[in-house]
Amino acid sequence: MGKKEEESFSSGVKKELAAILPAQKHCRQAELMGMYEYGGQIGRIREDCYTLGFRTENAAVLKKGFTLIKKTINIETEKNLTEEELFHFLHLIEHTEQEAVRDLSERICCRRAFVRGVFLVCGSISDPRKGYHMEFTCDCREQADFLVCQLAALDVEARALARKTGDIVYLKESGAIVTLLGNMGAHKSLLDLENLRAYREIRNSVNRRVNCETANLLKTVTAADRQVQDIEYIASERGLESLPEGLYEMALVRLEHPDSSLKELGEYLTPPVGKSGVNHRLRKISDFAEKLREERLC
Repeated sequence: MGKKEEESFSSGVKKELAAILPAQKHCRQAELMGMYEYGGQIGRIREDCYTLGFRTENAAVLKKGFTLIKKTINIETEKNLTEEELFHFLHLIEHTEQEAVRDLSERICCRRAFVRGVFLVCGSISDPRKGYHMEFTCDCREQADFLVCQLAALDVEARALARKTGDIVYLKESGAIVTLLGNMGAHKSLLDLENLRAYREIRNSVNRRVNCETANLLKTVTAADRQVQDIEYIASERGLESLPEGLYEMALVRLEHPDSSLKELGEYLTPPVGKSGVNHRLRKISDFAEKLREERLC
């Protein structure tokens, strides 16, 4: 991948996927195709001496790639290859990939194995506690477009994006990431992500509720403060006795209970009045105070 995998969640997903060895040869071929085409490497040590490998710093992924080569095309990867052996390998891998391409369109198990192989060598996933993001780093647009098509066939919507360092395929929807983890066989990682997603949703729901209640409380306090100011203004300008009887009683109750809710204020009245009735009387008091202020300005 060209960089160390710092996200423990991403490393855990790869460790889980690297432990999966398909029982069917056609699935092994498809997974090997994904790993080799998107992350295979051939190195030359000296004349007539070559090495095979994969672009990864994950030991489990590297071992998985070598195991697939050995079990799929029967080539030992623990030793260096001569030029003749390298050409033989390239011939076998080409034949293997031709069969794998055919199987991708016919078998969903092969498509899943192929995507699993691609993720192992060029995929990464962010820590779901910080956000949802999965991406594949591709060498060219052709690779990216082919991968997007394979993901779409698994009901996973992904997008390709060109960057200076190459093309990437990425997913940002948690649902799509969960679906893909399931398709690749990362069931433990899927459950871990689902648990974290459920925790985040509950936490966000609680935060929204607290914020809403805080906003309502602030609104109530602001309204009560304004009502008290109106009543005190009326008392200083005309006296509360200038208010009609129902409003006079309402004004006294509000002054005595400045922090009470409308429902509680209504219960203090004789006879008790509902919230709408209390709100109506307080609005009348505010109108009375506003009228006095206008008269004072004239």
